[in-house]
Amino acid sequence: MLLSVLLQAVAGVGISKLGAAIGAGIAVLGAGIGIGRIGSSAMDAIARQPNATNDVRANMIVAAALIEGVALIAVVVCLLTLFI
Repeated sequence: MLLSVLLQAVAGVGISKLGAAIGAGIAVLGAGIGIGRIGSSAMDAIARQPNATNDVRANMIVAAALIEGVALIAVVVCLLTLFI
């Protein structure tokens, strides 16, 4: 039922644009969850071993940058699908 209503709502726009929007949303949600888990784990590690703060912070930044890169690539692919 919900799918048919959604398809009728985007009938003039096209199904590829709906797919691109859903894909971009999933990519952004995944990146947000991933970075949240990295931050949580880093704070736990720093709380357990305060002497390793700089090492944990450096690893956290590298991991967050990799996740952001993957999310950006996913959004770009969705935008390419949308416009091409």
